[in-house]
Amino acid sequence: MSLYSPSIEKLIESFEKLPSIGNKTAARLAFYILNCSEEETNEFVSAIVNAKKNLKYCGKCFNISDTDPCPICSNPKRDQSTICVVEDVRDIVAMEKTHEFKGVYHVLHGSISPMNGVGPDDIKIKELLSRLMDGSVKEVILATNPRVEGEATAMYLSKLIKPLGVKVTRIAHGIPVGGDLEYTDEITLTKALEGRREI
Repeated sequence: MSLYSPSIEKLIESFEKLPSIGNKTAARLAFYILNCSEEETNEFVSAIVNAKKNLKYCGKCFNISDTDPCPICSNPKRDQSTICVVEDVRDIVAMEKTHEFKGVYHVLHGSISPMNGVGPDDIKIKELLSRLMDGSVKEVILATNPRVEGEATAMYLSKLIKPLGVKVTRIAHGIPVGGDLEYTDEITLTKALEGRREI
């Protein structure tokens, strides 16, 4: 039997569905929302609804954006001949913080992980290869995370891309193995970009 009323319990359960949120944190968030003014609560709900309604995937790179193409792909100052391949949208933010990369991106939305039932057809690999077919791309930088799945994905992509005559590089391992780009500081990411190597 729950100690909370059904409405509070439902709110707590909803927060618990978020990543890394346990029962205590979910309860704290639920009571925080309940203590907010109606205006603050409506703004919070509206922000979620608007994000879900207005955000879309860029048809070119699969970044999340309010526009299609996204601001990076549509920026004429970006080097369209260099594509940085990342696993997740949040990795783009991490790379952009370095102010070093001037090319464009491709978001895979995951990495190859047979243990988790994720194969090459489950992520945006075909879409990446189609971007390389017109011959305008000179380099693909593989910036997948430096863990087993990210390394396997990088090796798989390298074997597919090299025969197309496109230079394939891998970001250097200034990033700790097992880490995520999202949590890596700008200096480490800058060094990793500078020290990338062909694979």
